Amino acid sequence: MATELEIKLTLSEPAQARALEWLLARPEASEGPRKTLINRYYDTPDAALNRAKAALRVRQAGDRFIQTLKTKGEFVDGAHRREEWEWELAGPELDLSLLEQTPLHGQVDLSALALAFETNFQRQVVMLESGSSVIEVAVDSGDILGGGRSLPLREVEFELKAGEPGELMRWAKALACEVPVFLNLVSKAEQGYFLAGIYRPEILVSSEPLSVTKLLHTLSVSWLTGEPVKLPHTALSAITKAASAAGFDTEWQELNHSLQSGTTTDDLIQKFPELGRLQLALALVG
Repeated sequence: MATELEIKLTLSEPAQARALEWLLARPEASEGPRKTLINRYYDTPDAALNRAKAALRVRQAGDRFIQTLKTKGEFVDGAHRREEWEWELAGPELDLSLLEQTPLHGQVDLSALALAFETNFQRQVVMLESGSSVIEVAVDSGDILGGGRSLPLREVEFELKAGEPGELMRWAKALACEVPVFLNLVSKAEQGYFLAGIYRPEILVSSEPLSVTKLLHTLSVSWLTGEPVKLPHTALSAITKAASAAGFDTEWQELNHSLQSGTTTDDLIQKFPELGRLQLALALVG
């Protein structure tokens, strides 16, 4: 078992191309391999893994097959921290025996696992090395397929391989200064579950003050479902303080007005090119 720490940013196709160009031009960068990744995710008919906040997949990269189990984990300082298990396979079929030493054993009927959806994409790897820190950047472009539907996939992921966790945020913020980004808390697996009709998150509105993490998650859910967000002033009071502490008073005032009036995340992304910078700043102080 390993612990994965990463920051995931969603971008438009033109912004992603500019992001890759900018990353490769950094003196700390070295260009890694370009891979075609075919990922098949599995769950039971009653979505037991999804309810357990876990994701199980078999990834094909060339002639290699890797079985991976991930837990939902937690969101800390703008980054996702998850437990992760990986095993090399001889072929594309699940090896259920490998799951016996994981939290799934005894909680899920492993014999009922079946294909739920796929995420298939091209990945360009860029390695960033600065001091003792090593970060793997994955620039992913492709599609998520489930339930007879598809979603375009365009992401840049920063994953810490060694060194200081703060380096993840430093690089994500630097990229956000170059191109418009969206800090997305919805995983590839959650997008697939949504398309397959297994998972449909809802936006819950309360007058109680939202935490930064809750606001970021709400925006991510709206991005996925297209559901509008309309929040009362009282729910945003703590975020106003966090934005001020981060030095983003002006940007937050505009966003705050839109959230109180009612809007979708897609509209916010179009209207506020600085949205990603604000999200990352809030995540760091919140």
